[in-house]
Amino acid sequence: MNMTVSKYVGSAVTLAIGLSASSAVVAQTWRMSHKMPPESIEGKLFQMFADEVAERTGGELSIEVYPSEQLGSDDAVLEQIQLGTIHIYPEGISYLQKWVPEMQFTSAPFLFDDRDHWSRFMSSDMVQGWLGRVEDEAGIIVLGDSTAFVRGPYRVMLSSREFETLEEMDGIRLRMHPDELAAESWRHLGAEVRTLAWTETYESIGRGIVEAVNSPIALVESMRFHEVAPHILRHGEYEQGMAFMMSAVSWNQLDEEMQGHLLDAYDTVTQESARVMGEIADEAIERMKGEGATFSELDTAPFVARMAEMYEAMDAAGDLPEGFLDAVNETRE
Repeated sequence: MNMTVSKYVGSAVTLAIGLSASSAVVAQTWRMSHKMPPESIEGKLFQMFADEVAERTGGELSIEVYPSEQLGSDDAVLEQIQLGTIHIYPEGISYLQKWVPEMQFTSAPFLFDDRDHWSRFMSSDMVQGWLGRVEDEAGIIVLGDSTAFVRGPYRVMLSSREFETLEEMDGIRLRMHPDELAAESWRHLGAEVRTLAWTETYESIGRGIVEAVNSPIALVESMRFHEVAPHILRHGEYEQGMAFMMSAVSWNQLDEEMQGHLLDAYDTVTQESARVMGEIADEAIERMKGEGATFSELDTAPFVARMAEMYEAMDAAGDLPEGFLDAVNETRE
């Protein structure tokens, strides 16, 4: 099952700087930061990307991978991407709301029908215009199509207390990443939201600071969340890809051939993510069940209905981007 991914586990490839008979090749080393454990499926795919780049560029560009927030949490890393001291940060594209607030709506909870609907919306003129503003204002670009990387492949909530309905969830203390739309959405759904770093979540649930966390299902086992929050509930609040956020200056300094190598490496990794993500999630669920976890699917119709009320109120108050709901509806088919 994991034959393609597994060959990329372990240390990054050590590269040599060679001299040809006619000219010297000056190698570059880029830094890639991410928050996942290196043994997680995403950690392995990020290392796969680095190794693909090294192979395709013949050692002219190497990428050092720093997992588990070794170079800092989200805000610190995004600032270093902007400065060019970190070159690549793979994460959810909504993190770019730091510079263009409208980007938060690319992960609007319980709004898109399915992955295809979301992908069409992400290709719309509206979203592409937001990304152009990110480059202008922050000097950050996104490599390739961020929806091509399959993350998840779906989202779940892990809870230390059992519930089955929206009403029973009321008042749950929920860990949240720094995203005001996500926080407001879950408050509207009845949760008590507390913002915490991803790497602090396990301990925080164990200590009772929070009771629950939302996560892509494929990351749950590697983070060991099910040990402290054994009730796993599939809700699919929104679809997820992986935006490889990059320094625009660093990208533009590469020639066209080198840029093509990075795009090809990204395409290889996205294809692998689509191939393995669902299978890995299914196997992880069975292992976690064997350790005492439960897995169920929530009836999300009440979640969708309650969130529709919130979006309509926000639109009436002028709190949504102009034309946002129209763009969502236009990309349904």
